[in-house]
Amino acid sequence: MNTEDNQELHKEYFRPWGSYTIIAAGKGFQTKIIKVNPAQRLSVQSHNHRSEHWVVLTGTAKVVLESKEYILSPGHSLDIPVKAIHSLQNPYDEVIEVIEVQMGDNLSEDDITRYEDIYGRV
Repeated sequence: MNTEDNQELHKEYFRPWGSYTIIAAGKGFQTKIIKVNPAQRLSVQSHNHRSEHWVVLTGTAKVVLESKEYILSPGHSLDIPVKAIHSLQNPYDEVIEVIEVQMGDNLSEDDITRYEDIYGRV
């Protein structure tokens, strides 16, 4: 990892739904902590070049994966395969924190296809 990449680590990126922080990155992987504020959700999306593994740290997460709903409490996890349509949601009253491990050959924010978004980013 070069110096420029190191500047990205531990920087918090704010989004309409909350924020994320990249805590580790290397060839073919990236790890983030995602914080989703109460009553917020990420877009319904897919990725062409990466899979994701989510582990809930705090709060209760609602995940929609290929039209199936999952309610995950701390310590529970879910795999998001490449090209799977998914969304991370927080319909509850406390912030949720999720560790996201991305694996693939393109881990950029450009590898997002949005299908539905309450913030108008489709």
